[in-house]
Amino acid sequence: DIGSYEFTSTTDVTEENTPKSFQLFQNYPNPFNPTTTIEFQLTNSGFVSLKVYDVLGNEVATLINQELSAGKYEVKFDAFNLTSGVYFYQIRTSSFNQIRKMILMK
Repeated sequence: DIGSYEFTSTTDVTEENTPKSFQLFQNYPNPFNPTTTIEFQLTNSGFVSLKVYDVLGNEVATLINQELSAGKYEVKFDAFNLTSGVYFYQIRTSSFNQIRKMILMK
């Protein structure tokens, strides 16, 4: 019959919000002046440290230093008081450690 239909079953859709892997994404924009966004995702809760270093390895900023639950996060970094150059940002957890490079151009 035209215009008739029958439901045979229903489907439940469950969205999983917990990331499947730890990841530190490239900041954007990059190069930046003077602010940039850093995103990362955690597969489980735990203590997280996110720090910024200059090319000599000196710590110039601590962006996160606390317990976080699993999920995706976004942090704004304002480098207004820093000079132009290459910087590195590092995330550390009990089971994950990664470093990425960013460029500040004033």
